[in-house]
Amino acid sequence: MVQADSSKRTGINEGYTQSISRVMEKIKTAIIGTGKVADLHAGALRKAAASEFVAVWNRTFERAEHFARKYNVVAYHSIEEMIERAGVQAAIVGTTHPSHAETAIRAMRAGAHVLVEKPLAASLQDCDAMIKTAKETGLKLGLISQRRLYPPVQRIRQAIDAGKLDVPVLASVTMLGWRDKKYYDSDRWRGTWELEGGGVLVNQAPHQLDIFQWFMGDIDQVYGVWDNLNHPYIEVEDTAAAVVKFKSGALGTILVSNSQNPALYGTVHVFGKNGASVGVQTDGGAMFVAGMSTILEAPYNDIWTIPGEEHYREQWKRKETELFQKINPMEYFHQLQIQDFCESILKDRNPMITGQEGRKTVELFTAIYRSAHDNRPVQFPLSPEYNRKDFDGRKLN
Repeated sequence: MVQADSSKRTGINEGYTQSISRVMEKIKTAIIGTGKVADLHAGALRKAAASEFVAVWNRTFERAEHFARKYNVVAYHSIEEMIERAGVQAAIVGTTHPSHAETAIRAMRAGAHVLVEKPLAASLQDCDAMIKTAKETGLKLGLISQRRLYPPVQRIRQAIDAGKLDVPVLASVTMLGWRDKKYYDSDRWRGTWELEGGGVLVNQAPHQLDIFQWFMGDIDQVYGVWDNLNHPYIEVEDTAAAVVKFKSGALGTILVSNSQNPALYGTVHVFGKNGASVGVQTDGGAMFVAGMSTILEAPYNDIWTIPGEEHYREQWKRKETELFQKINPMEYFHQLQIQDFCESILKDRNPMITGQEGRKTVELFTAIYRSAHDNRPVQFPLSPEYNRKDFDGRKLN
């Protein structure tokens, strides 16, 4: 059975939410990068009990100033100045994917703990540089993957840990979404290898890929393919598929796409040796785009065949739909993870998702790129491949 570690035990429940409200000490927090997701981060930083949101930095100072006025914080000309003058203890990095490493390392070198918007980075080389810096400085490096805190996702993790599936032997990720030309035109970095780092695998699928590997454990081998099916105006893939073999002997499949109009859903399903199956629809309806749209459907357990528990599924769905109607679902789960990160600093423990854990998703999508490039299965673990002109397998020609 997949063994639980400290990151797997962190959950969303009444005791957890009550405990965070009792925290009195606050961590001075800041935002690095004022892109579309920054408003979500700002709202969550203001609401998390252990966070005192004080500062912001952006490469364009005028944008930082505008953002600072909106949230009554101070804008700074450099990351180093911000951390020193504002006394920032923790910063959220929300810059473009290929620049995560540069900004995170600067923040850690200046003395701040860092929580990074997904994915941890666009390359394994950058991931390893970030993790190395965290170790050298003794500071915490974490990854935002707030969908792990969705109640139906937590329920599956708990069922696996309790042995209700015997052991997981099969899993699947399916994410069928849509991105139109207006979306890619909204920022100059979108749809490019150099500035986005990839397509659906790097930008839209990391949440589902993170949950997939979190449920199933270490990967042994991946065979993957990708293509651009109906977005001729971008460089990167809009669709990818892969077959995964886990070190436990379990098998898995991945199918992710931005080429399905209208958008449909994102699901992660796990099947047990005893024949029981569990699953979660993490996203439904039009796929969520930070700063451009809202979450339309509450996540729910779309499959649940554990003997004696089948009848709970509709009850859980009603309960979680009611929860989503009471909260701001775009901010709430970010808030919980930010709270966990602040508490990890105050209590000197690992955050819910460490940098090393975040690296696993980058390793998975890198394996799919390399496999498609070389037309062969890729064996784990993966090491960085330096100075590749094909963006570590991303360019097929």
